[in-house]
Amino acid sequence: MGKWVKRLLISFGILAGILLAANFGLNIWLKTQVPEYIKKNTDYKVSYKTLDVDLGTGNIFASGISVNSKDPQNIDVIGLQGTIDTLKISRFGIYDAIFNKRISSSDLLLAKPNLNVILAKPVDRKTGKKRNPFLFENIRISNGKIAIFKHTKQKFLSVQQLDLFVENLQMTEESVENKLPVIFDRYSIKGEKFFFRPNETYAITISSINTSNGQMSVGNFRLTPLLSFAQFKKFYPQKTQLFECIIPKMEFKDVVLTKNKVALTNADFQNPAFTVYKTGIKAKKNEKKSNFEVDLKNIKLNNAIVQVNKPDGNTLLSVGNLNLNINELKFDKESSEQVIPIGYKDFLLSGRDILYSNHQNIAIRSLALKPTNGEILDVVLTPGSSPAGKTTINLKTNHIAFNINKLEFVDKKLNLDIKDVLVDNVNGTLKAGEKKQNKTSEPGIIQSVIVRKMSLKNSNITYDNGKEPLSFHDLNATINNIELSPKANQQGLSFKVKDYYLTTRNFAYKTQFYNMSLGLLKLNKNKVQINNFAMKPLVSRAQFIKMIPVERDLYDIKAGEITAEGNWDLFSHHKMINASHVMIQSADANIFRSKIPKDDPKVKALYSKMLRSIKIPMTINNLDIKNSVLVYEEDTPESMGPGKLIFSNFNMNVRNLNSAKIKGKSTKVDIKINCSFMNLSPLSVNWNFDVADNNDNFAISGKTTNLPVSGINPFIRPYLHVTATAGTIQEMLFNFKGNPAGLHGTFNLKHKDLKIAVLNKNNHEEKGFLTAVANVFLKSNSGNFPEAVTVENVERDPTKSFFNLFWKGIEQGLKKTLIGKNVEKTEKKVKEAVSSVKEMKQSVKEIKQEIKNKKETPKPEAEKKEKKGFLNNIFKKKEKSEE
Repeated sequence: MGKWVKRLLISFGILAGILLAANFGLNIWLKTQVPEYIKKNTDYKVSYKTLDVDLGTGNIFASGISVNSKDPQNIDVIGLQGTIDTLKISRFGIYDAIFNKRISSSDLLLAKPNLNVILAKPVDRKTGKKRNPFLFENIRISNGKIAIFKHTKQKFLSVQQLDLFVENLQMTEESVENKLPVIFDRYSIKGEKFFFRPNETYAITISSINTSNGQMSVGNFRLTPLLSFAQFKKFYPQKTQLFECIIPKMEFKDVVLTKNKVALTNADFQNPAFTVYKTGIKAKKNEKKSNFEVDLKNIKLNNAIVQVNKPDGNTLLSVGNLNLNINELKFDKESSEQVIPIGYKDFLLSGRDILYSNHQNIAIRSLALKPTNGEILDVVLTPGSSPAGKTTINLKTNHIAFNINKLEFVDKKLNLDIKDVLVDNVNGTLKAGEKKQNKTSEPGIIQSVIVRKMSLKNSNITYDNGKEPLSFHDLNATINNIELSPKANQQGLSFKVKDYYLTTRNFAYKTQFYNMSLGLLKLNKNKVQINNFAMKPLVSRAQFIKMIPVERDLYDIKAGEITAEGNWDLFSHHKMINASHVMIQSADANIFRSKIPKDDPKVKALYSKMLRSIKIPMTINNLDIKNSVLVYEEDTPESMGPGKLIFSNFNMNVRNLNSAKIKGKSTKVDIKINCSFMNLSPLSVNWNFDVADNNDNFAISGKTTNLPVSGINPFIRPYLHVTATAGTIQEMLFNFKGNPAGLHGTFNLKHKDLKIAVLNKNNHEEKGFLTAVANVFLKSNSGNFPEAVTVENVERDPTKSFFNLFWKGIEQGLKKTLIGKNVEKTEKKVKEAVSSVKEMKQSVKEIKQEIKNKKETPKPEAEKKEKKGFLNNIFKKKEKSEE
């Protein structure tokens, strides 16, 4: 062995001896001097029964410890008060303790601690100085009883029978301000009777906590308000809601708490009950962005009960059995700025016995929802406490289902793509509210909403606007590619539909005077089919006359089938109708008008102007009415029953019926009518006008042949008290042109053996004298080739319809043909003759009455002469009238 080796060994031996002596001396010094040193150089008073220190490792072991703050009022450092049965510190930082007055250690073991901890005042953010004199990498607590208070002495956290292991623990009130009382890397905890008070409003209590292999189990978790709801509204008038929560059992794994983040895995909440009390205050937009983060993986909520109360205490929302499973739920700075402030990878939501009560009550038996699809069973909507004039719904549906292709928010705008929606077996009524003036609205959060297919099955729905209910029975509808998107100017939303298909049976639409119904309706974008259409009056003619203030038509219409082909858009902002062919088959229409009510003083537009007033582009290339019947009836106060015009075997073709809204396209309308007039003779009519002509010019011409004049008696008899007794209208031609001011044209009538009879007011007794006078002026025969007469200066009453003007033209043509071209002079002669006859009849009545009164009374000679002169005057008048 060399000399240098001996020297080295001797040196190590001496050093070991010195260290051993120093360690022995330090232990003796610590046992006698440390309490006093701590008292002088720290903010605490400490006593103990035993104390062992290993100078080489920095390990400390002590028992029977008692600790108290020297100055309990000093809120700049953590306050301590209590006892510790056993204390073990590994790798104690002696240098920090002596020179920096900070206790630091890699490991701390506390056995049976009974401590009250008062947190230091929060960090002074201006100076950035920390006030935490303790720093432990790891801490172990066995069978502890710990209570933590804020610097205000308000209880903050407490726990009993605590067994705890925490790695890299940090605990100051700085973490409290970030909603975390403690932060650490790994943990193991077991304890009972936990209490936590995060703020002045709530307290959290837990009966037990236990961890095993990283899995935590929590029993009887409660979030309890410290104030009544009335007190909460009083002391926090700007708060929007108050919460209450009970969770009998919850389990989760891998809890990670960092400075501003909570992360955990496989959280399972059993039978929770949540109650929310709404104050009615609108939430203010929080301009401050949150730095708080939550990362939760596989969160389960099982059999939860949720209740949301209105400010008046009544229930707004309740859910009886809510289940929720969320995978990778995240809340962070980025997500907090979105419309939905949380992110997720996947979720599954289900619930039963869902009730929502507001102006509209909604009850749902069950609901299931995922990001890709959803299903709702047994939905019932009933009116709630809705304000007057608001739309209400009273209906139920068995089944609603939908599938979602995409749901996302980009720049706080919704992009929604729904694959399909099915609504089955809807039954009930939708009652419309008061109409409000349309106000230009913003598109809101919608960027794009697409519903690729929407189906309504086996439904019975009534739309009631208060006066005119609309009922759909056995309704089935499919709508494809519904699109909602902002308009180009961002003023509201545009609405488009690519295609749709609708069928309904026993459709009914009830108005004040009519019940409109149909047996079958089939409708899509290119075809319409209606079977068994009926428009039946709900009131009698007598009732109708009493109910209307001015003249009005009463309709009774039936049609076997109505079809239309073409294409039309009735849903988008750019509405239009372009039909290639519309067919009405086997219609039976009765139109009744009474002249008893007052005339309607409104100006009546001609048909060209009516079509021009249609706001959307509309074109019907061909409109056909076939094999139909049209009856027009009209009565007056003097008529005995209504006059009647019958057009049977009615066939009409209308070409290019339009609204003059398509540039470059013809706007001329041609109408051809062929029918049987009064079931006796054929009638044909050609009628045309130009919708784009603002002067509303029109032309109408027609022809009828071989009409027995007795066929028109049902119409002329009630009004004119005249009946045609013989004769035939062999041919009648008319050709008129006109505008809103009147019409003119030509009229030609070929007739033979025409005779009439004048009736009394009861339309029974023939008046022989007046009949003779009338037939004297009547041209009974027209000859083989009658000359056409000119119809001119026929003025239109603007308050009357087009057909009133048309019949005025026919009337003038008849007068000029049957009486003569100088109609006015002839009519004057007839009127004078009739007046003379009436005057004579009155004189005879007076004579008869005079004779009766004076029959048995003797007459003086003067009276006899006077009477004789009176009689002579009467007979002179009679002779004159006969001339």
